[in-house]
Amino acid sequence: MTVKQKIAKRAFDIAGSIVGLVLTWPIILVAIIAARIDTGASGIFAQTRIGRYGRPFTIRKIRTMRAVAGTHITAANDVRITSLGAFFRKSKIDELPQLLNVLVGNMSFVGPRPDVPGYADRLSKADRIILEMRPGITGPATLKYRHEQQLLADQDDPVRFNDSVIWPDKVAINRQYYENYRFFDDIRYLWRTVTGV
Repeated sequence: MTVKQKIAKRAFDIAGSIVGLVLTWPIILVAIIAARIDTGASGIFAQTRIGRYGRPFTIRKIRTMRAVAGTHITAANDVRITSLGAFFRKSKIDELPQLLNVLVGNMSFVGPRPDVPGYADRLSKADRIILEMRPGITGPATLKYRHEQQLLADQDDPVRFNDSVIWPDKVAINRQYYENYRFFDDIRYLWRTVTGV
């Protein structure tokens, strides 16, 4: 990814996030209130994730789960997910607050999904190049594993399967994305995310 590509990508993120927030803030507000009533906790879920250059940041989403202790891996049959939360996840409404993360520069529209602390430390020297990118709301790895929760639900040991199969594959996909970056691929990934194609 060249310097020019990085500048163009950031300019697109700023413009797109502003437009997105203007258009969706009523939906975000209603969803926060509904999630507060539904889960009995704050309607906004905040969690530390690892971003560009390995720096931690706080990601924000609409809360979709009850406050019950559990793993960071979420399967489709996770009892913590409420009925309304399942709808928010399926419709991607829970992701809308991340537009603020994009606007301030913690995230991009397209890139590798930000991991919880610990995973970046496992990256090999060559694979650490993906930390040059801002993490994304969507991306090629996210699209490949759009049914990840169901895939994990089918495993006897979801955490082990994630760590030994899914995560290494995502790293390889994200590295290829960085090394072969094209702006129009970002548009294609966004289109596929929005349309579900």
